[in-house]
Order: sequence, then structure tokens, then C-alpha cells
Amino acid sequence: MAFSRKTIRDIDLKGKRVLLRADYNVPIGAKGEITDDYRIKKSLPTIQYLLEQKCSIIICSHLGRPETPNDLSCTLKPVAKRLGQLLKREVQFANDCIGKETEAAAQALQPGKILLLENLRYYEAEEKNDKEFAKQLAGLAEIFVQDGFGVVHRAHASTEAVTQFLPSVAGLLLENEVDIITDVMENPKRPFMAIVGGAKISDKIDILNRLIDIADVVAVGGAMANTFLLAEGIEVGKSKAEQEDLPLAKEIIEKAKSRSNKGHFIFYLPQDGVVAKSLDKNAQTRIVDWDAHIIAEVENYPKRPPRESGLVAEDEMILDIGPFSGAFIAGSMQLANTVIWNGAMGVTETPSLNGPVGPFAHGTDSIVDAMLGEYGHKPFTVAGGGDTVGYIEDHKLVNQFNHVSTGGGASMELMSGKKLPGVEALLDK
Repeated sequence: MAFSRKTIRDIDLKGKRVLLRADYNVPIGAKGEITDDYRIKKSLPTIQYLLEQKCSIIICSHLGRPETPNDLSCTLKPVAKRLGQLLKREVQFANDCIGKETEAAAQALQPGKILLLENLRYYEAEEKNDKEFAKQLAGLAEIFVQDGFGVVHRAHASTEAVTQFLPSVAGLLLENEVDIITDVMENPKRPFMAIVGGAKISDKIDILNRLIDIADVVAVGGAMANTFLLAEGIEVGKSKAEQEDLPLAKEIIEKAKSRSNKGHFIFYLPQDGVVAKSLDKNAQTRIVDWDAHIIAEVENYPKRPPRESGLVAEDEMILDIGPFSGAFIAGSMQLANTVIWNGAMGVTETPSLNGPVGPFAHGTDSIVDAMLGEYGHKPFTVAGGGDTVGYIEDHKLVNQFNHVSTGGGASMELMSGKKLPGVEALLDK
């Protein structure tokens, strides 16, 4: 399905003063340096197009969650510097996003020049979708361009209210994100496989329900899998699990079983896991084989496996999927033509003492290898979600995926089939 809203290609922008909503919510290091500029780089095609149209470009964005109006850890100044380096031209910076000085700077902006405004979230009015605040933002320009895919699932002043005061269209990044994600959910090249991790089932309930309806294989990992295991009567020790989500887990399992009974469909829960007593990089790990029992049999042959080889002890935590589960998921992927991935399989943040892969990241590493064709077949891959994208960027694998989304919550809601307020508010084609 083609993008249904007007984009910057559909209107005359020549010489116009444009308010561009970008998503520059990038990680900032202890010394104020940008540690990952992926989102800034993804905004460049839209900016380049506007520059070709001789526009004056006023960019607004948020960064983090400022605790006070003077929280310097959330200033966008480092972004202005990095954006200027990437564009190889000056990017002016306004110390506020509204007010007389900002208005004067916007009015004085010449065609082909760029002004980045200070963090929108220094004002509570931004997240409250305040019309007066939006009107002040709109007063800076003649056209509004929405290109912050990571925020269009929220009805904020710079995503929804501002469109009531200016002609509003989409940028190239927003159009591309919506087109690819919508197409992969509505017209995937089958078999279609989904890998879903994360912590809470309640956070992923909508996408899980939709995937059970449309996918051929759904594999679950991460802390969320622990709640499903509990629902299946498997003890998980002191693993992170959500007791209040147990009814949801049982409901999803029943829905998946019903779908399986009607035709070819697999809802896969881990059959083994890597456990430890702490998240420390020095913690001793072991594999618990609670369902397959293959690993336990091999490790203990010719003796019978001890009972504890299939049980997570009360003082242990499941911190990753085990090798059998990783192999099953990677093997299933060899038959898939489309794979979407949202959420790591384990605690990928714990560093390793030896080698590049952390003690609880082997499961994630193995499924990434499969997605990238290391075992012979490379499917069409779409990745989204904060920890997922962070893992891909940390391992410098962005260019090896077909699409890595810039929006976590927005991509989740779009995959779930929900309308995005920041898209719905734009001019219809």
C-alpha cells in the first residue's frame, strides 16, 4: 500500500520557510558527545531535498527527558554541530524553540540556511499537545514537514497540534518508514517469520496478536519468554517475569494453539536457556534444558542427566535463550523469506571477559547471523525497537539489514496495525 499522505514531493516548496520536525533523540556521552548519529544521518535526504528547493530550514526536535528547563544534559547543541559536519555547511543554533529571539532568527534565515531549535521538551506544553505552544512553533514558518518517525505515534504539539496551523506534509524518511513497515506486514514474501523479545508481554500484546494472525512463525525470547514459560508450568527461578501478565500469556498461547490447529503455524518458546545467579560478567553460567533434554543427555552420557539439568534453581535467572533454542530459530529462518525482529533474546548489555560476544548475548548473536545469511540463506530483514537497533548499531551491522527503523514505539504501533496520530494529521493525497 502506497503512502497515503502528501510528501515534500507533492507541494511547491521553492523558497519557502519550512519547519522540519526531526527525531534527534540521540544518545549523548558523559562529555556531551554524540555516541550514535544514526538518526541524524537518516534525516539527511529530506534536508538535502529542501536545500535543493532553496528553502530556509528551521528544525525542531526533542532530546531525552529534561528534569528541569535548564537540564544541559538534554541540549541539542551537540546535534547542531554534528549535523553541520555531516552536511558540510553551517547549522545555526537557537537557544530556545519559541520566543522573540527565536522568531527573529527564523525570520532572518536566508534560503539555503539551516537553524536548529533548542529541545522542545524543555516545555511541558510539547507533550501536552498544547495548541498555543504549537501556534508559536508554526509562526516560525510557512510549511510544516514531519520527518520524525520516532515520535509520530504520539499526539504532541510538534506532531499533531502544529498541523492545525500550517500546511503539513511528510518528509522522505517518514514516507520510507511507513511504506516499508506497512508493506512487510500486509504483503510479506512468505514464509514470514517474526522474532519478538523484550521484557513485558503487556507492551507487545497488540503486535503478538497481529503476528499470530498473519505470520507463519513467531519466536519469542528475552525476559518476556519467562512469563510464557511460567504460564506453561516451567519454573524460572528468580528470572525477570511479570506475574500480572500470566493471564495474557495463557490467552496468547491458546490463540497460537488454535491457529496451529487450523494450518501451518509455529509459535515457538525457548526450550533451553543460559542461567546464572547474577548479571555480573564474572558470573558462572550453565545451560538448563527444561524441554528438549538433548543437551543434558549429551553432556552427561553415559550417565542419566541429573534432575537439576532440567530445572532453573530458585537463586538462578534465565538470561539468554540456550543453544538448542538459538539453533531452532536460526534453522527456521533458513526457510523464511521475510523476517521482522523486535527485541533481543537475552541480556546483551553484559560485556564479555573473552571474545566479542557477552555471556548472555550468544542467542541474539546466533539469530543475527541467520538473518544476515551466515548459514546460507538471507531473508528480507526489518528490525525495530530501541534495544534491537542499539545492538545492530553497536555491532556496526546497520547496512547489512534491509531496513533498520529509526522509531521503536512508532514501528511497534504501525506493525500492530494502529493509526499514527502524527501521520494522520498530515495532508491527504
